[in-house]
Amino acid sequence: MTDRQMKILAAIIEEYAEVASPVGSVTLAKLFGVSSATIRSEMARLEEMELIAQPHTSAGRIPTDKGYRMYVNIITENQALVPQELDRSARTIESRLTNHGNHADRAIRSAVDSLVDLTQNLGIATIGDQLYMSGIGNLFSQPEFMQGQHTQAVARLIDNLQPWLREAAPNEPLSVYIGAENPIGKSSGASLIISRFRSPYSDNSYIGVLGPTRQSYGKVMRLVRHAGAMLEEVL
Repeated sequence: MTDRQMKILAAIIEEYAEVASPVGSVTLAKLFGVSSATIRSEMARLEEMELIAQPHTSAGRIPTDKGYRMYVNIITENQALVPQELDRSARTIESRLTNHGNHADRAIRSAVDSLVDLTQNLGIATIGDQLYMSGIGNLFSQPEFMQGQHTQAVARLIDNLQPWLREAAPNEPLSVYIGAENPIGKSSGASLIISRFRSPYSDNSYIGVLGPTRQSYGKVMRLVRHAGAMLEEVL
């Protein structure tokens, strides 16, 4: 993959996250300062690599799970190499957590509620043997989950999330499961972004968000990682 193709893939993912509709060549041509024909040629190559797809004839393109995975892998490498500056969203999490440092359950709930507000996803965390969830209305208000098939698959994923976390115990500081990578609800079109942290309840406590694969991954991954790190520090 060329550098320009990678940048076009990133642009499609980021634009699609914002507008929730396929991204066309005219939009990208303006962004990159090249002709629509050049963009269409590059999009054709990305489609051959199964990184983007064309949902309807003469429509724009949307990312595939494989495209999202490549994008997330690159983000993960870059975030590991470059120190992350705290933005206003990260500071919001910090200020809310500091008020609950003496109460682990309140601190964890506050961190989840902050992620819900900042990402507009479903927020989750383990508190002892319980799974705390907030923002389910956000999840099912997303256009992807207004169809019956996706709604049922997401509901099945949520129903089985707590036993799966207990059994699988992801051991990476931050884990991202995109679409069909999810062990349950493979057809849900959802992404689970989750951080492991140490708490008074367990060395394998988890906090994260569940939302559509159409995500602003850079922002959401950074906030979930920061929430987990702040909980470890405060608790």
